[in-house]
Amino acid sequence: MSGDDVATVAEAGGGASPRRRRLALAAIGGGNFSQLGARILLGAVVPFVLLDLETTEATLGLALTGMWATYALFQFPSGVLADRVGERPVVLAGITGAAVGTVLVALSPTVLAFGAATLVLGAGAGLFFAPATALLSRLYDERGGALSVLTGAGAVAGAAFPAAGGVLADRFGWEVAVGAGAAVALPAAAATLLFVPSLPPANPDRDLRALVDPARIRGILTRPPLAYTTALAVLCGFTFQAVSSFLAAFLVTHRGLPPSRAAVAFGAVFAISAVAQPVNGRVSDALSRDAAVAISVTLAGTGIATLVLAPGVVGTVAGVALLGAGISWPGPIQARFMDRLRDAERGYAFGLLRTVYMFLAASGSVVTGAVASTAGWPAAYGLVVALLVACLGLLGANRAFGLGL
Repeated sequence: MSGDDVATVAEAGGGASPRRRRLALAAIGGGNFSQLGARILLGAVVPFVLLDLETTEATLGLALTGMWATYALFQFPSGVLADRVGERPVVLAGITGAAVGTVLVALSPTVLAFGAATLVLGAGAGLFFAPATALLSRLYDERGGALSVLTGAGAVAGAAFPAAGGVLADRFGWEVAVGAGAAVALPAAAATLLFVPSLPPANPDRDLRALVDPARIRGILTRPPLAYTTALAVLCGFTFQAVSSFLAAFLVTHRGLPPSRAAVAFGAVFAISAVAQPVNGRVSDALSRDAAVAISVTLAGTGIATLVLAPGVVGTVAGVALLGAGISWPGPIQARFMDRLRDAERGYAFGLLRTVYMFLAASGSVVTGAVASTAGWPAAYGLVVALLVACLGLLGANRAFGLGL
């Protein structure tokens, strides 16, 4: 059976069999595993890169912010392209582009080359998520659960890539570890060709000039429910950047773990998150998106505070467990956006919104690195906890004042 025979299905979830939807979900999850794992892996090898390239946390933070900012900037055009040509080709381009960028990072001889290569990685990966999310939203009515499986696959990557990468970097060098991460893209690309539905474009007449249409862009960004959800996403995204970029370095410097053990603990955070994300997605479907986000933000803030303040092995284990359970907001937040968007605008509008909130949240890497370099790790991660408290304040205000956002 050819890839097109498997992949060509009717529009929307009701036209595709449950088996085909499950295959598509697994394939798209595999793509997210591949492209997100390649980026998360860089955070796990930061302690090795700091020594090998003789650089600072602030400089590496700037490079990683550049990667995540580039990733963010490509969300919007990827959504527009998905509306116009269909989601599958853009998803495939994202997986392939991320693999090329990962190889370039592994071959980087200097910190300048490292920074430039991360931009390529960010650009390739930036093509993936908005089309993947839009496609799953067309296939599934139970969006919270489906999108949490998608983000949960990324969390599995966050567990597997750092754990394996830490061992490889310790034995063979960080370049080998990063290069090995690129190999995962091959089965992910094959699964995309075989199993991801080639649905008709949601809006084939989408004018590419919409990318620079100020009135249309302003209309989306200023809708109160979307602006409010964007603010929540920025605060949560800043936290994710701070953790994914520097948790391993924090564990080495502040808690005294060896780099390889810090990489394993880093991976454990995302392993726990991989379990927590689908659970929290179901909570968001059963209760509310805001309740699910509030639970995860509370757990994450408590986990970071524990890692900063609680001594010994018990503090490390408890902090890792709480933080891992807390990084479970992506699915509910993506679903919150999708709940407030019409079918025909999901690719365009969601891509725009992801570009905005992820670009702003990308500052989490450089800000955390700079504060850690100048004031120490307690100050750096104390700032992150303060922002999570602000997120809880926004959620509480929406409920207390009945704002309906």
